[in-house]
Amino acid sequence: MASSNGGVVGVDNPPVAQPAVITTFNASANLTTAPYTTSVQYVIVAGGGAGGANGNGSGGGGAGGYRSSVPGEASGGGASAESLSPVSGNTVYPVVVGAGGAGTTSDGARGSVSSFNGVVSTGGGGGSFVGPEKPGGSGAGASYSTSGGSGTSGQGYPGGSSYYNGGDNNGGGGGGGAGAAGTSNPGALGPGSSPPQSGYPGGDGVASSITGSPVTRAGGGGSTGRFTNNGNPGQGGAGGGGDGAEPVSGTAGAGTANTGGGGGGEDGADGTGTGGNGGSGVVIIKEPDAGYKVSGIWDMNALYDNVKAGTWTS
Repeated sequence: MASSNGGVVGVDNPPVAQPAVITTFNASANLTTAPYTTSVQYVIVAGGGAGGANGNGSGGGGAGGYRSSVPGEASGGGASAESLSPVSGNTVYPVVVGAGGAGTTSDGARGSVSSFNGVVSTGGGGGSFVGPEKPGGSGAGASYSTSGGSGTSGQGYPGGSSYYNGGDNNGGGGGGGAGAAGTSNPGALGPGSSPPQSGYPGGDGVASSITGSPVTRAGGGGSTGRFTNNGNPGQGGAGGGGDGAEPVSGTAGAGTANTGGGGGGEDGADGTGTGGNGGSGVVIIKEPDAGYKVSGIWDMNALYDNVKAGTWTS
């Protein structure tokens, strides 16, 4: 029936709010935005790299690149949150979730990219033999005697370095994480000494509360020692990094699925061990509360109240 407010004729409609919508993609798919969405928050994590396996203190795999636009949170590599992603309401957007890299009896494969609306996260670096080690979203840990792989600016940290000393092989470097570099082998501790042969930890990932509770993702893989082990295998970084293997017969840990964690390093001296697989990535999209929206003809009291409260959106 007609309103008697003296200004607007039509049915009196109450204000309609569009609540926040959070969608988690564990595999590639499409996102259809809500009708009034104009921008979204995101966390985009690529697939983690696999750990190396070559008999020379294999390095851990690097975590998948980590990018975030959640206000007040961090992106990978120590970067601040990025700008919100502009979108159109009621529109379809492809979402790509990257696979983790596969472990082999030699070099580990890099993880695959994840992406949404032009924002691309780079796959984590895979552990390899004589350097240079593989770069990635976060870099792979070194094997033999090299520096760790570099991370991508705004996405992750480098892998840890390794060390070689005149025939005495070593423990590899931990894979880089989104929140910290992989731990390096410190090298020989004095004249004539051998480098430590234990494994070293992967770098930690980054926590986000985009889904409500804080969850850490994109940890680097731990490395392994060679032949003998004077310490423990390197642990995977917080956020899904796989643990390094116990030489010679241990099994390297895989990165956790849908965290982008790097795989652990495998000694591989008996020719059968494989580096740990990298964990698959994840894409999380949050469409913020759009406030009160016009859904028909309003009476003047509703218009006045909402304009005064700052919740009227045309």
